[in-house]
Amino acid sequence: MLRRVAEGVLAHQSELLQNNTVVVQGRAGVLLVDPGITGDEMVAIADDLRKLGQSVVAGFSTHPDWDHVLWHAKLGEAPRYGTARCAAYMRDLLSNADWKARVAEGLPPQIAEETPLDLFGLITGLPAETTQIPWDGPKVRIIEHQAHAQGHAALLIEERRVLVVGDMLSDVLIPMLDLSAADPIEDYLAALRLLEGVAGDVDVFIPGHGSVGGAEQLRAQIDQDRAYVQALRDHQVVNDPRVGPSAKPGWEWVSDVHNGQAQRLAQRSERDGAPR
Repeated sequence: MLRRVAEGVLAHQSELLQNNTVVVQGRAGVLLVDPGITGDEMVAIADDLRKLGQSVVAGFSTHPDWDHVLWHAKLGEAPRYGTARCAAYMRDLLSNADWKARVAEGLPPQIAEETPLDLFGLITGLPAETTQIPWDGPKVRIIEHQAHAQGHAALLIEERRVLVVGDMLSDVLIPMLDLSAADPIEDYLAALRLLEGVAGDVDVFIPGHGSVGGAEQLRAQIDQDRAYVQALRDHQVVNDPRVGPSAKPGWEWVSDVHNGQAQRLAQRSERDGAPR
């Protein structure tokens, strides 16, 4: 069910993984950000919009992870945007004859049969350095960075003072680095600085997974994520409530993600001959 999080901004949270789909109301329809993650959930979003007398006039994917590039025919045929890097990643993936099998392997088994892939990843890349989503609604500023995934973007809905951050600043997920990048630590810290730079213009932030928060929670989450990444960088013991016995029920697997990241970063440091 869609719920109001700010004036003209609605959100829907999935049962599994707590994915947040964001709806921004415009003049002629809505902007739909990161819809998902099962067919039934996307149909429910479409039904809720229909009851509101709204249609989807544009979509946006914050980054090219599978759970952020989904779509359903019930949502219509609006253009689905992403950054140029996000779209390029998806084009490369979809150019493989076995792309559907690759994606299916990465789906959580609980919903593998319930996640439609027919319209998966059909993203139109906006020209490089584009700073605003082209649509007839409130100005939505694109804040692109390289933390977590190639072509990742946060969206600042300026008139509504709402920040959509994609897969960052979550109260259930630790910072998940793009370990294929040349410098994943600095990429992440640089992205946090970008988000911190607009924090004064934000009353509500919406992460890709987890709880929607206010201005105070935004700054606290930035600080928490920075502390986590710096601890990884400095090879220190991580003291984070999202990892270990303090993790929220159902999210204990995040500790495995942390251990894997720490191990791979240690291997990079050993290979490069110096700490990163």
